[in-house]
Amino acid sequence: MVVQVGSLEGRGVIELENASLLNPSSFPKKDASFGEEDSPIDHEYRNFSQDVIKIKMLSSIKLVILSTKINLLLPFGPMAILVDKLFHSHGWVFLFSLLGIIPLAERLGYTTEQLAFFTGPAVGGLLYATFGNATELIISIHALKSGLVRLVQQSLLGSILSNLLLVLGSALFAGGLVFHKKEQLFNHADANVDFGLLLMAVMGLLFPAILHATQTESEYGTSQLSLSRFTSCIMLVAYASYVVFQLKIQKNLELSVHEDKNFNEDASNDAETPEISMWESMIWISILTGGISILSEYLVNTIEGASKQFQMPVSFLSVILLPAVGNAAEHVGSVMFAIKDKLDISLGVAVGSSIQISMFVIPFCVVVGWTIECPMDLNFKPFETTSLFMSVIIVAFMLQNGTSNYFKGIVLILCYLIVSASFFEHIDPMLVGE
Repeated sequence: MVVQVGSLEGRGVIELENASLLNPSSFPKKDASFGEEDSPIDHEYRNFSQDVIKIKMLSSIKLVILSTKINLLLPFGPMAILVDKLFHSHGWVFLFSLLGIIPLAERLGYTTEQLAFFTGPAVGGLLYATFGNATELIISIHALKSGLVRLVQQSLLGSILSNLLLVLGSALFAGGLVFHKKEQLFNHADANVDFGLLLMAVMGLLFPAILHATQTESEYGTSQLSLSRFTSCIMLVAYASYVVFQLKIQKNLELSVHEDKNFNEDASNDAETPEISMWESMIWISILTGGISILSEYLVNTIEGASKQFQMPVSFLSVILLPAVGNAAEHVGSVMFAIKDKLDISLGVAVGSSIQISMFVIPFCVVVGWTIECPMDLNFKPFETTSLFMSVIIVAFMLQNGTSNYFKGIVLILCYLIVSASFFEHIDPMLVGE
């Protein structure tokens, strides 16, 4: 017993001595006025913090830049700027800018998805609405500043056609090949709501075109612009209501999932977690958006020169090639989900992106043009409006029974080839350089 007490006393003395060593008063004080060096502990802490930051940065760069093969196209962005400065070849600058934007658009979708993990469903829905078609929006704003209204109209129209026919058709075809022994199923009710909204968008584009084509305007040349601005405001309200409606449905589905314990356990195993932090996502979104904005300016400024150099109509470059850049992420994502038999998500990506462009991006561009005194309207001309109307009708008929197979995908892809050939032969007298 005495030994134990003695040991405790000895240990207590040692602890007191150690505590005195760790007392802040025991450290030598620095005089800031003389600029003395940091203490060894401060120096080690600073080095440790710097090492942590470096490791975090390298890990983030590895995930965002080096984790996907599509980033092999990144050098084309700087090459476009270099060729423009040295050779002034509009054709090659346009082509390199086009290729350089593809990985930036795909990575922007990835970082937006990562940020949505931290914001919740409500803000996440707004993020997808804002950044889901950021490439098309940035290109359109640059074109509006240059007064290229027809370029904006045709590039946005091409994005809708590409999503409805090419992206969705590729997804249905790929899913049908993988699951060729059965028909894939999807939510028929949600598809009806989506196509109802797309038909509303077609109506919004149809009436200004008919009003102008039939020359029944009360004030020729200005009535269609006034109607377009009023209709755009209505379409923005409809799209906001659609987002709220979808979020409420999603919330109800989450509640029903929690009520089903067995399904909840399966869902928890498949739950995804963010790969990068919230601040990393925000920083990457800013960097990628800036890169897209820079290359978009080169893209817009060289499209007419590229049309002459490649001997292709500007309408073909605007409707077919430009949307292929903005829809790169949607194309890959939609096909991958279809292969995994998640056809509802594939439809949400392809059709949902078309709804975003037709009900949000196009009306928003009209409002932006209104503020900068650029006469952007919803009169997409009869040829373009007819192409959109027929595409929406064909897709709606193909998906009316809630089933899918590879043949339906083939039909949509072939329809897109017909549309592409039509715009290759189409001459738009309102575009310079045709």
